Formats: sequence, C-alpha cells, structure tokens
Amino acid sequence: MVTAMVRHLREFAGLPVTVFDQNIEEDEICGPSYAQELDLVARRFRGEADEIADEIELFAHRLRSHAHKITEDGLPHEPPVAWRVATDHETPFGEVFERFLFQVDTCRLTALVIGFWGALHDESRPDPVDLLVKAADRFPELRALFLGDIESEEQELSWISHSDISPLFEAFPKLERVEVRGSGGLRLRPIQSTALKVLRFESGGLPAEVVRAVAASDLPDLEHLDLWLGIEAYGGDAAVADLGPILSGERLPSLRHLGLEDGEIQDEIAAAIAWAPVVAGLESLSLAMGLLTDEGAEALLSGQPLTHLKRLDLHHHWLGDEMVERVRAALAGVDVALDPADDYRDGPYVEVSE
Repeated sequence: MVTAMVRHLREFAGLPVTVFDQNIEEDEICGPSYAQELDLVARRFRGEADEIADEIELFAHRLRSHAHKITEDGLPHEPPVAWRVATDHETPFGEVFERFLFQVDTCRLTALVIGFWGALHDESRPDPVDLLVKAADRFPELRALFLGDIESEEQELSWISHSDISPLFEAFPKLERVEVRGSGGLRLRPIQSTALKVLRFESGGLPAEVVRAVAASDLPDLEHLDLWLGIEAYGGDAAVADLGPILSGERLPSLRHLGLEDGEIQDEIAAAIAWAPVVAGLESLSLAMGLLTDEGAEALLSGQPLTHLKRLDLHHHWLGDEMVERVRAALAGVDVALDPADDYRDGPYVEVSE
C-alpha cells in the first residue's frame, strides 16, 4: 500500500520546489552565468561553425532579455529554489537534464530534486547518478539532493530502479542532506562524510546491504536518520543485527533523530531500542508505519526511560486500547503520535510497501 505521504515534494531543504519546464522558452528562465554558457557552447559545438553561430545568437538574445536583471557581479539574481528535474514517458531524461544544465545557473544551486527518469521496462533509461556525477563540477554549492521524487501515478514505489549511489557522496562532498525514494537495485558502500546531517531512505523494502552500509559509515555530524525498512516481499530483508552499529551510537555521536520505520520486525526493533545506547542522545524517535504490537510497546515501556524525548512517533500501530493508554500515561511529557492503522483489510500491514 502506498499512502498520501509518497507525493511530489513542495518543499525541500527549506526551499520551495520549482519544477523545471522542459518546454519553457529560453528567455523565460534565469539562465546560467554568461561566461559559463559561452564555455558550454564552445565545448559542445567546437568545430561546427553553423551551430556555434546559432547558439551565439540565442545567447545574445538571452543577454538582451535579461539585461535589466544584471547586477554588479554580472549574474541575474533570482530567489533561491530547489529545482525539480524530471521527464515524462516520452522525452529521454538525459535530454531534459542537459537542457536544465544549459538554462539554469546551477553554480548557485544548493538543493536539487530528481524526479521520474524513465520506466522500469525502458532499458535505455539513463542512470541519474551517472549523469549527476559527470556534471558534478556544474554544482559546486550543492548541499541537498532528493533522488526519486516520483508519485505512484508515475511509477509505483517498488518499481523505482536505482543503482549504486555511493559515488554521489564522493562527487558532492558538501552534501548535507540526501534523501532517496525507492530501492529497486539500490546499492551503497560505507561512506565517509563530515558534512552530511540528514540521511533518509523511503522504501517499501530496503535491502539489508544498504542498511549495513549505513551502519558501517563514518558520519560524525549526522543528526537525522530515517530508514523505511519495508517488507521482505519487496526486498526488505534487514534484521535487527544489521542495525547493531546504529543502535550502539558509536559512529553517530551527533544523532538527534532516529527513524526505523515501516517494518515487519517492529516488535524486534522495539526490544532492541529499549536498551540501545543511541537512545540517550536522541530528541525524537520513530518506530511508526510498521507492525508494532503490544509486545513491542511492552518492551519499550520496560526498557530505559524515554521521558527525555521530545517526540515519539508510533503512528500506524497495532496496539490494543489498554496499551495505548499505558504508553500515554508513561510518557505524559512526551509528544507521542499514536494514530492507529486504518484496519480496512484482513491482517496487519505496513503503511508503505508496493
């Protein structure tokens, strides 16, 4: 089941998301620095005189169109936004991305959202990670990246196909926020970053390999970690043991929020969290969206105190009424989300899977 949570972003990294219109006229958008654009023209059409002339004429038209916007530093100033780059089912994503690089001042861009880049059955679809890494020098200030801003109407969560995302952290060392939706083919090696503060994976089935890579990563400044673990039927094969280094807190000394969500093994996770050293440093904890029952809640209440938390998210739970009241009473000073699952079909289910 995919819920209303899996929708296109309207805001990302504190900025409004603006969709790049692949059909927009050249003079309707704030373009790249003019020196950058001239360099791009020269590199793309070196030795092709006619095409160079056409591109220079286009450049001159844009320069005249934006002359009233030019500031002392020689660049047009526009309010900062998080650009969303995506395609439809007809235009190759590579073409859209190339036009985006040509028309937008990516040298100033701090937040980027990558949307639909091709159907799963399309063998010619590009790898967005490869496109981004090859264009890394065009994004010197990139701080936040969302990979896979795709709604179910475009592609089901379980059909979003990824690759090895590890090169992103090497190509963009200033990244402070990385969020990934979907997990088909997703791979990750242990990473090192002193800049990364937020890491999130939205998935109906997060591979254990990815969970172990996160757990083995060196992220001393990470403050926020969300893992939608999902179900085994969609590749969510992580076990509690895979979370061990995360729960110990040794590699994540700055962690203030931990979300281990949407899992079939929520009761086992709750039992591990009950005595996990990482909890002492947290301000918020989420075990929401999964198959948490009275057994898991009992383990939480019997473990270390949770009263230091500002928020505990247990929404979409499978607790009995009596246990719900016990949790509320035990954590009266904590903002506890206890909205139950919508029980409209037989048997418990995680909130997001397919």
